[in-house]
Amino acid sequence: MKKFIVTMVLTLMTAAFSVMPIAASTNTEITTTDKTVKKIRKELVTLPFYGVFDNLAFNYEDGIVTLYGQVSRPTLKKDAARVVERVAGVEQVINKIDVLPLSGFDDQIRIATFRAIYRRPGFDRLGLQAVPPIHIIVNRGHVTLEGVVPTKSDSDRAFIYANSVANVFSVTNNLRVEKMK
Repeated sequence: MKKFIVTMVLTLMTAAFSVMPIAASTNTEITTTDKTVKKIRKELVTLPFYGVFDNLAFNYEDGIVTLYGQVSRPTLKKDAARVVERVAGVEQVINKIDVLPLSGFDDQIRIATFRAIYRRPGFDRLGLQAVPPIHIIVNRGHVTLEGVVPTKSDSDRAFIYANSVANVFSVTNNLRVEKMK
């Protein structure tokens, strides 16, 4: 009986130790993916000419990064792909970023929409951030609001303010509300 108990204990210990490295490697893989995603996000947000009139998004899957969004400068599209390629864990970059057409008309709408939103009480505090949370995308007179705002009422108010700008054909509100922790 004693021999049986010792054999069972040794068998259970061997099984437990053989499972531990598998669990540890899974946790390492998850944290490596999280670190890679955070690094990609940081690289995109800290691009020198990335601003309130640009919108960048990405999808990371098995070392392949797909870039999405709209930018007002053609060089920003190339810069985004270049900085993401350098991130550890990225094997391939697929660049699907749209370059918005150059237009003085659109530039006037961008500035007017920026002023209409960020000069309002409550939004003025958001406009002081390095990259404001509400991105204003203007394409041939059509405005799209992208980003994350603190409350649903902020999203609604930004939509109303953007609609009040002269010469705007339409406004699409794609603002998301921050998740409370």
